[in-house]
Amino acid sequence: MQDPREKLQAALKDAMKNKDTQRRDVLRLLQSAIKQVEIDTRKELSADEVIDVLQKEAKKRRESIADYEKAGRADMAEAEHTELAVIEEFLPRQLTQAEITAIVREVIAEVGAESPQDISKVMGPVMARVKGVADGKLVNQIVRQELA
Repeated sequence: MQDPREKLQAALKDAMKNKDTQRRDVLRLLQSAIKQVEIDTRKELSADEVIDVLQKEAKKRRESIADYEKAGRADMAEAEHTELAVIEEFLPRQLTQAEITAIVREVIAEVGAESPQDISKVMGPVMARVKGVADGKLVNQIVRQELA
């Protein structure tokens, strides 16, 4: 697997060559977020840790989109959508709702969960399996549906 930092750098060069200022700015923002975590932790991040930083940035964008849409700021939400699309290019493919549901059902059968009180028994093992390829909120929603 190619290092996400190398992919970001190559994409930044392309954006600069193509004079795509919006994409260039998002890529620079991502690189600085990665650099900031490296400075804070005083170590060079592994590829998985870089992916974690990118996922946090994507999550921030999703939350901002929801907030802007609630506030009726479609223009700001659209800008966040654009940034999110760029970030998602560098993340692993996300699981579909059907794929997550299958994993949740498998874990429910393994741990013998039967009611909504068993959510905590199910969430840990499910999140361990889908780390990095599924949104925690969506997983929680599916677990609640399956145990209802």
